[in-house]
Amino acid sequence: MAQQMNWAAKPWQDSEPLECAMVVPDTADTATFTFRAPSGAWFDYQPGQFVTLDLPVPGGNVQRTYTLSSSPSRPLSISVTVKAQATSIGTRWMLNHLKPGMRIKAFGPSGIFSFHRHPAQKYLFISAGSGITPMMSMTTWAWDSGEMPDIVFVHAAKRPSEIIFRERLENFANRVPGLKLRFTVEEPDPFRTWHGFQGRLSQIMLGLMAPDYLEREVFCCGPEPFMQSVREMLVSIGYDMERYHQESFGAPVRKESDAEPITDVVPDADSRAAVTFTSSGVTAACAETDTVLAVARKAGLNIPSGCTFGLCGTCKVRKTAGEVHMVHNGGISDDEIAEGYILACCSNPIGRVSVEV
Repeated sequence: MAQQMNWAAKPWQDSEPLECAMVVPDTADTATFTFRAPSGAWFDYQPGQFVTLDLPVPGGNVQRTYTLSSSPSRPLSISVTVKAQATSIGTRWMLNHLKPGMRIKAFGPSGIFSFHRHPAQKYLFISAGSGITPMMSMTTWAWDSGEMPDIVFVHAAKRPSEIIFRERLENFANRVPGLKLRFTVEEPDPFRTWHGFQGRLSQIMLGLMAPDYLEREVFCCGPEPFMQSVREMLVSIGYDMERYHQESFGAPVRKESDAEPITDVVPDADSRAAVTFTSSGVTAACAETDTVLAVARKAGLNIPSGCTFGLCGTCKVRKTAGEVHMVHNGGISDDEIAEGYILACCSNPIGRVSVEV
């Protein structure tokens, strides 16, 4: 017999347990768990918020926080979409043991990551991995509202088969002009063609995906290294970071006062720096916003270069001392960076720097 919904009741409160109603596999080691309130209460929250689940794993309960992948525009239930990592305990228990009919304790919903808090005409959603879940919640709300705003939805995954919600998002995008999907993957699936973007998200790729990115309110969610690279790209192209909002799927923020300030190193035009070219015996003063390549040219030195925006790798040189702020477009590998190499065309000296030129 279908459960009777008590629409006269107040919204669900976390003093009541959640009952698992449905489990739907999404990708490998990923599934969506849908919950309802046993009392029939409805759910009230902002798209992009999260809940904390109290999971009865062997050895004692653990609490794990998950962003809601459902939308409050569909208030009869809430859903979380979880992906197990190698070290997962709570998520692995959910995938192996949480079944329809089981009840668990939950806390929330809460969180400040929602486009309801930052209304705009144009949005740019950028996510990686399971960081797609709050973006799915907000996109579903936009779809259900009947007034889909202009959203460019950028998502990075390892393979096309690991893009969570791909079919649902494509179904939305096929029916409204306001939603534009832009996927990039590290590698295609074996024996399957891939016609989307491939490779690490870069400035060039972002410019192709959303040419009007400077006009958009940006929401970003994913692993911290991914979000840092997005921040660095946006800063380097002059984006107003007051319009940038982020949420780590590992540590969502409950309220504004809990949000840690972003302390990225950003080159400052008023801060002085200096580059020493060790092979030439030349030291040149400069500003932090100057590139190593520009400083070399001004000093009369030649560093071979090609594209001048971090793509070709022609201007690769070894840094022997100091720190630089480098935002490249794939012209250098992580192994080369670990060995001390930089791309002179897109590296800004922070303080005193020495390079082998």
